Amino acid sequence: MDNDLFKIRKAVVTDAIGIATVHIDSWKTTYSNIVPDEYLSNLSYDSREKMWTNAIPFGDIYVVENGIGEIVGFSKGGKERSCKYKGYDGEIYAIYILQKYQGKGIGTALVKPIIKDIIDVGINSMLVLVLEDTNSRKFYESLGGRKIDTVEVEIGGKKLPELVYGWDEIRTIFQLIN
Repeated sequence: MDNDLFKIRKAVVTDAIGIATVHIDSWKTTYSNIVPDEYLSNLSYDSREKMWTNAIPFGDIYVVENGIGEIVGFSKGGKERSCKYKGYDGEIYAIYILQKYQGKGIGTALVKPIIKDIIDVGINSMLVLVLEDTNSRKFYESLGGRKIDTVEVEIGGKKLPELVYGWDEIRTIFQLIN
């Protein structure tokens, strides 16, 4: 990633609309032909903005801005939420990047602060859940993620397989990406 063109920083509440826009627009491109069209067309920018306005003060959320200050991607992570996976204590909750900015190293750059935050609270392992039918899984495999489970999630009335990737030691990701 060319650091002159992109800037990663911790999100602030005023970023909520930018994050909501990336969230919905990337869902519409990434999950087209996977998630029901009706579900995608009913996503609300207003409700996502409210969700992110409420979430930003309580979590480690990072945004990436392009050269003119527009938010083009974000990431969020923390402690593993389901308590189903013994030995995997951290989790990447979300990484979303607008389609035209994908493939430029932004995803890898957005992983770094999440891993640092997880390590800083004494956690050395993590997982991520990703819909099986997306190319996103290849990204996590390239970071050394190992498939540890397949679960089913329902989105818009459709049951979809979701892969769970795990890392026993997240410091190894730094060796892959630095």
